[in-house]
Amino acid sequence: MSPIGTIVRKEWAEVRSNRLVLSVVVVMPLVITAIPVVMLAVMSRVGISEADYAELGRLLEDPRFAGLSPTEAMQSILASNMLVLFLLMPVMVPLTIATYSIVGEKITRSLEPLLATPIATHELLAGKALAAAIPGVLTAWTSYALFLVGARIFSVSDRVFAIFIDPMWLVALLLLAPLLTVMAVAVGTIVSSRTTDPRAAEQLGSFVVLPLLLLVIGVMTGFLQLGAALFLGAAGLVALVDVVLVPLGVRLFQRETILTWWK
Repeated sequence: MSPIGTIVRKEWAEVRSNRLVLSVVVVMPLVITAIPVVMLAVMSRVGISEADYAELGRLLEDPRFAGLSPTEAMQSILASNMLVLFLLMPVMVPLTIATYSIVGEKITRSLEPLLATPIATHELLAGKALAAAIPGVLTAWTSYALFLVGARIFSVSDRVFAIFIDPMWLVALLLLAPLLTVMAVAVGTIVSSRTTDPRAAEQLGSFVVLPLLLLVIGVMTGFLQLGAALFLGAAGLVALVDVVLVPLGVRLFQRETILTWWK
């Protein structure tokens, strides 16, 4: 097996043994997926009053919701807005794995022997990056698929289901999500390379989530309107950030300095 593959398997074994990291990788995606599915189930049975429908305000201006019944409109708006939270997965999951990947190994004293091996730095970083990135992207894709299955199980109308499979979600999940994962891995590598405390590394790295939270708030308040253009613009911006962060992370990861500075 290649050195990169060995590193990936080693990292995943450590993730399975770390309850805190495993909870982020498994529990968080399940919760985020369950929330909109439960909302759809409740609304399909309880319905919505005219007063609640009127409170949606400017959110109803989206042409995708034209001609829908009040219940269908509520289901479409709330569930669509919740789907933006799926973009947190390709950030939080790899960020957690990446930060613990380096700092956690220092705590367990397994990093020094690894850095002392003949493995090239680019192979080491590539293995750690893939070990963090793959779960992040897969959890986002899997959660979206589970949401679609749940939406069908709870019998949303064809008009509502069509909104959930709008091509803009392909842009978000197939283009923006991987770019966000690269950004999260780069940030996790940079932060964990410069700190010695896993919690401090995770807290510093969590600042990368703030722009996504602003996006979620903007969508839910109606300030931003969901669409392929929004996700394409976000993907372009994140790609530019990745171009800066990836080489920076490689440059800051100096194995000789880590070996001497962390002693």
